[in-house]
This record gives sequence, C-alpha cells and structure tokens, in this order.
Amino acid sequence: MLNHERAFEARPDVAEAWRGLNGAIKSNMDLRRYELATVAAARRLRSSYCVLAHGSVLMDQDLVTPGELQAIVADHRDAGLDEVDVAIMDLAEKVVDDAGAITAADRDRLRALGLTDEEVFDVVLAATARCFYSKTLDAMDVRADSKYAELDPELRETLVVGKPIAES
Repeated sequence: MLNHERAFEARPDVAEAWRGLNGAIKSNMDLRRYELATVAAARRLRSSYCVLAHGSVLMDQDLVTPGELQAIVADHRDAGLDEVDVAIMDLAEKVVDDAGAITAADRDRLRALGLTDEEVFDVVLAATARCFYSKTLDAMDVRADSKYAELDPELRETLVVGKPIAES
C-alpha cells in the first residue's frame, strides 16, 4: 500500500469520493494536459509527493523524458514547451496562488490557443482538486514513497519541492 493510500485508511469514504472526483476530472482531459496542470499546481503547493508521482506518470507514459521533466519543474516557461502547455501550467499556478484574481483574460488566453470552455474548466478542476489532495497529504505529514529515492539524484532534487521522500 502506498503512503497516500494509508493516509485515507481511517476515511475510506473520502478516499472513494476522491477517486470518483479525480477520475471524472481526468476522464475529460488528455493525459499529458492533466499531468502538466497537476504538476504545475503541485509544484506551486510545494507538494513533493504529488510532483514526484505525477512527474513519474509523465515519464512512465513516455509523455516527457526525464530531462524534459526536470526542465519543466525547474521553469516550465523555459522548458521548450509549446504555448498551450505553458498557458495551461500558468493557469494552474494562478489557481493555486490566487483563484480570485483569475480574470476573463486568463481564460481567454487558453481559448485563443484553441481550448474550449470545457477544456479551460478542466484545467481549473485539475488544479483545484490538487489543492485538496496535496494539502491533505502535507497536513498529515504523508511523505512520498521511498521508491522515489531511486530516481536519478539530479532529477530527484528538482522534483522534491517540499517535504522529503520517506526513508522507508
């Protein structure tokens, strides 16, 4: 059992509700888009666990190379991403920073790049859902599973943006 699963053992109803909500959000999104929005939100939240987990999904699904992931987490605006990916990550970060400050212009930027209203909403949902999950894990001192310690040291150092990886 993974550490994040253990965190919800006392509240399986909440874990089930989370899986349903997160599954509904992901089901309408391209996997790469979902993971980039999630990584952006998790990085801004300083959630090592979620950056490590979702960065690993990007690599495991061959959506990015380890070097690309390292560049994206270090600075997505200077990582060679296309304009749509940068805009998605920018919006996810802004949701975390100050959702109340998001304006029509922020959403219009994504629309101008070809996203539908529903796709813009999905990016917002991915970021707001990450706020719930990352903050829950961090508040309960849930550390990323020790398997992440096996990542390349330089990559691991970039992906650990908050709490350290669990020792066991």
